[in-house]
Order: sequence, then structure tokens, then C-alpha cells
Amino acid sequence: MTARWHVCRYCDEPIPDPDDAVLVAHEGANSGPGWNIWAHRAHADLVEPDSAAVRILARVLLVQAMRS
Repeated sequence: MTARWHVCRYCDEPIPDPDDAVLVAHEGANSGPGWNIWAHRAHADLVEPDSAAVRILARVLLVQAMRS
């Protein structure tokens, strides 16, 4: 069995030590289960959310607020 390496979302470097990998998010997909987003333990607090998803959520919340 081969070890599975993760890639840090913040620095785009591989995370060879499984104890250093932190699951910071999960991105869904249009077809299939999606994928997990990993970061080094030191970078976990530095990973920012996807800006496109934040913009879409803001628009949805604005439309809901205008309708109520």
C-alpha cells in the first residue's frame, strides 16, 4: 500500500508527515463526492475561503434580506 500525501492549500507544498496535515475544508463537486482541503498545521489558520463561494453566499443573503 502506498502512502497518500496531501498538498497544503496555503503554500502548495506536499505534506509528507500525516501528523502535520490538518483538514481545513471540504469542497463539493457537481458530480461525485468532492475533495478534502488540507494544510500544514502551521498554515491552517492562514487558509482563506474560496472568494467565489463567499461572493455567491453574499448575493444569496442580500436577496433573502431584500425579500423579507
